[in-house]
Amino acid sequence: MGKVLMKGNEVIAEAAVHAGCKYFFGYPITPQSELVAYMARRLPEVGGLFLQAESEVAAINMVYGAAGTGVRVMTSSSSPGFSLKQEGISYLVGAELPALIVNVVRGGPGLGNIQPAQSDYFQVTKGGGHGDYHTPVLAPSTLQEIIDLTEAAFDIADRYRTPVILLGDGMLGQMMEPVEFKELSERKPEQKEWATTGTRGDGKPRIISSLELNADALEKRNELLQKKFTMIKQNEVRFETFETEDADYIVTAYGTAARIAMNAINKARKDGLKIGMIRPITLWPFPEQPFIATRDRVKGYLSVEMSAGQMVEDVRLAVEGKAPVSFFGRTGGVVPTQEEIYDQIIQLAGGVEV
Repeated sequence: MGKVLMKGNEVIAEAAVHAGCKYFFGYPITPQSELVAYMARRLPEVGGLFLQAESEVAAINMVYGAAGTGVRVMTSSSSPGFSLKQEGISYLVGAELPALIVNVVRGGPGLGNIQPAQSDYFQVTKGGGHGDYHTPVLAPSTLQEIIDLTEAAFDIADRYRTPVILLGDGMLGQMMEPVEFKELSERKPEQKEWATTGTRGDGKPRIISSLELNADALEKRNELLQKKFTMIKQNEVRFETFETEDADYIVTAYGTAARIAMNAINKARKDGLKIGMIRPITLWPFPEQPFIATRDRVKGYLSVEMSAGQMVEDVRLAVEGKAPVSFFGRTGGVVPTQEEIYDQIIQLAGGVEV
């Protein structure tokens, strides 16, 4: 098909179409409005349906209805709008319905601004709605990776009957890079025995609900969900490492922050410092393995985030106090620079030998 120059938000949308998604319900909010606009034009071309809902609350409940029929469906928003979807996301988990939910994060709290941030980490990884639940979270760092992870997100959603979150930020959503898509082929919709498409008298009625008034029965449902979450943790962890084998210090970052941190790490390597990187790709389940593999021999970790410090808590849990964990972050939509991260690395390592 060849490479094309596209904006990140549009890449997410086209990747979803290539993954077989033909249904989108959403509401425009900067910095992801181009995704909504792209879907409005694109889905009718492939026989799909686009609907701009009257609110984010309405959109996520429309997703619930479409997911119940077994189709591949998605919605997208940015931080304040994503907050409004939390009740619906909890409903989707409780009813075991697959869907893709995109959050292109912007500065907060409150309405904040429209600049890129990573301050929704707690919200997406800890379960922002009510109840004991998790949602798988995939965090790409390049537009090409968005293509792969969007398809993976739909596959994970169907495999485990769960909503999946694709987490980006305003910079990833707005930047342009050359990307390459596979040829678009007609996907045959998967037949899902649980979907509410009618039994035509050949079986019991299919009922989808998260309501269970009996406490013992609800506890059993929760136990089944927890078993599912355990399976996801065992099978779906994704991460990338760089030069960790001989590293004295390891930087950890995801998404846009990881791209910038990599430049700082390369500069530190040229200056003779043994610095590595662990880049989580799944934020939940969090990739504990590379930290467990390195924590007994490295001198320390540095968590770099576009937040006041959120992922750093999961890093510390994985390290279990066996090495010091430092933090550097910028907030409010301010993006850390390569120079700032490099200075933090130098400070952590105690300087460069001249």
